[in-house]
Amino acid sequence: EVQLVESGGGLVQPGGSLRLSCAASGFTFSSATMNWVRQAPGKGLEWVSGISITGFSTSYADSVKGRFAISRNNAKNTLFLQMNSLKPEDTAVYYCTLRLGGTNYRGQGTQVTVSS
Repeated sequence: EVQLVESGGGLVQPGGSLRLSCAASGFTFSSATMNWVRQAPGKGLEWVSGISITGFSTSYADSVKGRFAISRNNAKNTLFLQMNSLKPEDTAVYYCTLRLGGTNYRGQGTQVTVSS
């Protein structure tokens, strides 16, 4: 059974940083392209960032480029999202996601609130 468990969210002031983690199990993590998406209050899902199997290729939404960094540890089946220079508009529930065998999976999410 595919399981994705996000952690690391919280309340942070504008300009602050957080590091999100996603613990993966139930599939071969080292063979899977992974993504982070987010959902702000009252809005739909927004793709944030993606990373290739090896971690050598990454991509970002324009809204987070230069502030966020995605990475992965295939030995520990863990995905990360380092978020710097956070803005109030980054407030959302963040999910790690996986598409496997034609099915989209995501975890329960972790809440990030950016507020003074």
